[in-house]
Amino acid sequence: MDTAAELMKAMTRLRARLRTESAPTEMLWTWSQLTTLGRIIEQGPTTTSALAQAEHVRRQSMAETVAALRAGDLIDSERDSSDARKTLITATAKGRSLLQNIPAAREAWLSVAIQALLDPAEQQLLLKTAAIMNRLADSEV
Repeated sequence: MDTAAELMKAMTRLRARLRTESAPTEMLWTWSQLTTLGRIIEQGPTTTSALAQAEHVRRQSMAETVAALRAGDLIDSERDSSDARKTLITATAKGRSLLQNIPAAREAWLSVAIQALLDPAEQQLLLKTAAIMNRLADSEV
């Protein structure tokens, strides 16, 4: 069994399931758009280049994501006061509100599923697995 292939398959299936656990109006946004919006909210003012590097995508791909978020009035941008060549991106009130509502529904479903389907040892294993997956995502490999 190929660990990488099985992990990819499982992540794809879980991501699809989580997406269905949102209200129809919330499903207008792609997973990458929502994770980017979340990163903007977490990090505060940031640039498209910094977002692309953090999300491990090309700058052009991130520019498309940022354009979609801007068109939806979920983000705003302004010139960096310390470096006029840079544009800093921030979340709007609408963007913050959207991101507060979506994870709540998804996390509620996931929490119920974890409690119902996994015994305490499996829950601890899943928590450790999440840490490992974050370490993989943050690696420079």
